[in-house]
Amino acid sequence: MAGRRRRKPLARAGRRRITRAMRILFVTSTRIGDAVLTSGLLHHLVTAHPGAAVTVACGPPAAPLFEAVPGLERLIVMDKKPCASHWFRLWAQAAGRYWDKIVDLRGSPVTALVPHGWRRSWQSVRTPEHRVVQLSRLVGLDTPAAPFLYLHPRHTEASAKLVPGGSPVLALGPTANWRGKEWPIDRFIELCRRLTGPEGALAGARIAVIGAANERAAAAALLDAFRGPGLIDLMDTELMTAYACLRRARVYIGNDSGLMHMAAASGTPTLGLFGPSPDIHYAPYGPACAVVRTLESYAELMPPGFDVNITHTLMGNLTIDTVEGAARALIARTATRAGPVAS
Repeated sequence: MAGRRRRKPLARAGRRRITRAMRILFVTSTRIGDAVLTSGLLHHLVTAHPGAAVTVACGPPAAPLFEAVPGLERLIVMDKKPCASHWFRLWAQAAGRYWDKIVDLRGSPVTALVPHGWRRSWQSVRTPEHRVVQLSRLVGLDTPAAPFLYLHPRHTEASAKLVPGGSPVLALGPTANWRGKEWPIDRFIELCRRLTGPEGALAGARIAVIGAANERAAAAALLDAFRGPGLIDLMDTELMTAYACLRRARVYIGNDSGLMHMAAASGTPTLGLFGPSPDIHYAPYGPACAVVRTLESYAELMPPGFDVNITHTLMGNLTIDTVEGAARALIARTATRAGPVAS
């Protein structure tokens, strides 16, 4: 029609594209130790994709490990439910959005049923390698992703009060999630006396005893043996505050447990005591770590059909002399470690 102006089409170059943060779904373990071993993969993803919106799904014991992850949008705590309904809950919370990357270290088919791009799902492998190496290969990493945990400043501040500067700290983890993996408590006591005595590798060191509140009875003899100003009782400490305290120790010695893996992740020299668990897969991981184990192999201690309901230790033939020798060697090898980390 005459006199009517035609509208000019919008120039494509002038259109604004709506962008959003990359979304990452990371599904990991319930147990603390297993979750710590996976933490390096999450650190890799966070570092490789700055600004990503991260959702972590894990069991209740491991949840505190991930509360300070950069970009954390949601922390889905998966309480185990009858008929595996906790997996349906995860699907319900994840299905309403598109995930750019999914790493599922529980190997659940649920994560295949949500909208996604790149996805990797754990399947058990039998290669004689450390679990960190196996996990890293899952996501195509040539260099293993060493465990890495993030801290809130409040945990660091609390640790400085619980473990103030002063003489070196020998941190001990005398408990485990199964009696068979616990080195006898009287041997921990004698080891401490040797290492912190006048001729010890850590002469005059303070002793920090770490464990869950419900493990206090198992550690009672050790606590009683060193009751006084040189003892740091961390048995009731919040998990990530305990981790921050571990960073301030000179060395950590303990049974195969989640705390052992946290100590290794902290960078503190860590000596793991092994018997009825395969150290080839679960040794503390890092350059400042070492392992000492029973004379019997894992296979000898845990033959097919073994009754796991035992109430005694399987660590009986791991001698004090053997552990002391390994501890002295580790302390000497890490002699340049200055002491408590900066807060």
